[in-house]
Amino acid sequence: MAVNAETTPAIPAPAALAHAAADADAALGALIDVVRTLPDDAGSAPSPLEGWTRGHVLSHVANVGAALARQAEYAARGEKVAPYDGGQAGRDAGIEAGAARTVAGHVAALEATRARLAAAWPAPDDALWAAPVAYRDGVLADALLAWWREARIHAADATAGLADRTLGSGSWDEAFCAHLGDFLAVRLPDAGAGLALVGDPRDVAAWLAGRAPSGPVSATRDGAPVPLPELGPWPSSAAPRP
Repeated sequence: MAVNAETTPAIPAPAALAHAAADADAALGALIDVVRTLPDDAGSAPSPLEGWTRGHVLSHVANVGAALARQAEYAARGEKVAPYDGGQAGRDAGIEAGAARTVAGHVAALEATRARLAAAWPAPDDALWAAPVAYRDGVLADALLAWWREARIHAADATAGLADRTLGSGSWDEAFCAHLGDFLAVRLPDAGAGLALVGDPRDVAAWLAGRAPSGPVSATRDGAPVPLPELGPWPSSAAPRP
């Protein structure tokens, strides 16, 4: 999988927007179905994310979905609003507040976010996708793509360690892996210029996202094997749209 170091500000085509919205919703729906089956103390189990339990991950999914739905709601009124009241501190407090929910509480919060998102996103061919939003100082299409990443990646985090592995990185489709490759290329030295990552696209995408891939991932530069580079930080949500 070659890494594309170039980014463009073009709005994705309606078919691509429709796919992102549908695939994110499918991930959230499948996650809700899994959570329904868990014992009530399942939220206290550790997650792959340092310092977070499964409950923290589920709380974050519900909250970030609501925050990105809010971007669409305000954009439809011609307004911009910060994703979270209280900024980073408000985000963190909201995650902590929801982390200790019962399984029923997590399901209710996730279902409420799912309904809010469904009502907030415009039609795939709507000009509103180009409306400015506060998230990444970008446009509404950026908020949808962010939700796609959050839904798919954190569905895998939230179900890690469970017997049901249908939401792991093996469930990521070609379009999502390509999107992650483009979005996360900035984590590579020189944004991946001249570097090719070799492996199943789902494993490469998982590695770029800082998750353990199921299969091997290696790197070449100008056709010669090189060590995998150290990944830089995740692109900040406060950074402007490239």
